[in-house]
Amino acid sequence: MTATYTDTRLLIDNEWVDATGGKTLDVVNPATGKAIGKVAHASIADLDRALAAAQRGFETWRNTPANERAAVMRRAAGLIRERSLEIAKLLTQEQGKPLGEAKVETMAAADIIEWFADEGRRVYGRIVPSRNLAAQQLVLKEPLGPVAAFTPWNFPINQIVRKLGAALATGCSFLVKAPEETPASPAALLRAFVDAGIPPGVVGLVFGNPAEISNYLIAHPIIRKVTFTGSTPVGKQLAALAGQHMKRVTMELGGHAPVIVAEDADVALAVKAAGAAKFRNAGQVCISPTRFLVHNSLRNEFASLLVKHAEGLKLGDGLAEGTNLGPLANARRLTAMAYVLEDARKKGATVATGGERVGDAGNFFAPTVLTDVPLDADVFNNEPFGPIAAIRGFDTLEEAIAEANRLPFGLAGYAFTKSIKNAHLLSQKLELGMLWINQPATPSPEMPFGGVKDSGYGSEGGPEALEAYLNTKAVSILGV
Repeated sequence: MTATYTDTRLLIDNEWVDATGGKTLDVVNPATGKAIGKVAHASIADLDRALAAAQRGFETWRNTPANERAAVMRRAAGLIRERSLEIAKLLTQEQGKPLGEAKVETMAAADIIEWFADEGRRVYGRIVPSRNLAAQQLVLKEPLGPVAAFTPWNFPINQIVRKLGAALATGCSFLVKAPEETPASPAALLRAFVDAGIPPGVVGLVFGNPAEISNYLIAHPIIRKVTFTGSTPVGKQLAALAGQHMKRVTMELGGHAPVIVAEDADVALAVKAAGAAKFRNAGQVCISPTRFLVHNSLRNEFASLLVKHAEGLKLGDGLAEGTNLGPLANARRLTAMAYVLEDARKKGATVATGGERVGDAGNFFAPTVLTDVPLDADVFNNEPFGPIAAIRGFDTLEEAIAEANRLPFGLAGYAFTKSIKNAHLLSQKLELGMLWINQPATPSPEMPFGGVKDSGYGSEGGPEALEAYLNTKAVSILGV
């Protein structure tokens, strides 16, 4: 299967333009290690033009009725569905994930956009009874202003669209610094909005030096809202910078998702659900299961079945027929996996399967299962962000909950049990933003999506996501 990959330009004021000075960066296919295109590298002059456009776009969009905004968003969603295979091929070439996963991500984007389009029509204020009957008290909801978004390479479309949908639905303009490693699929996403007739400046797209762009945009007075998905250390830096300028912030940061397999769990279901979630996108998922805490009575059976699941995956180029595990997105991840494995081995963990790079071309790493992992191993303390599952046993559910809560992360978690009592205890005691019991992750637009503790704050799903892009204004009118 072949697909044409083209160079990516900046989107400013509904025009696709080269960077001032013509600077570009190479885009590399992680399955081959070879450059497949270039992406424009924005200068400060480009950012100034994008910011001015975003301000003009905001003035237009905020004064566009919600039903008209929804109509544009729905047209864009329709175009994304029509172009889904073309977009998915771009995504697979630049990011590595299997084409089927890329297609799912693209189609999910259309669904998310449509949900936010409709929800934006239900942004209501309220009338509050006044203590003075001659006065009327109103609560108004107003768009915050131009938004600066910063998104990662693991889900180049999904991570943008959750922010974009909420921003546009509430009347904000949106300027995103998308990942330089995976630029074409975000460009295809925003192209659908331009083609759907969104006013100039309402959406913008830039690439370049991440630190330079984030420092400039966050501090700029035009930007009134900052939203970031990425690592916890970078998120803390950006949140601190935003705080210096009193900017509203949503942070969706790193996780280290525990999987608790209780004594009464259906082991086959746990392996099928958690295994599929673990190796999706080669484990490069912020909500990926990573710490497998399995009751000691089930530990050997679970490990054996998870090894069988991992060894049944077909590793290869995401565009090749039958591939269900692609390469890591960049060579840095290979280095990171090698470190995680070396550390685990030194500290006594057993490599039940995998544990090594595959081939010498591209960024392929074998799906890996570690057993008897000690608590001081790096893989049990820092998110591996790769196709590595680490297993250790427990004796009591309270012990497993304590281990799940031990780390400062609190994004997602999983549990498997047949007991309502256990499910209730897990729901109440686990310190997480999202918990899935007896199933893989099933995030949907209508449900909150976000973490607690060092995994960030704010939501990118449900009505809560829209609140993050709105100001609340209290108005009292006294009749005279």
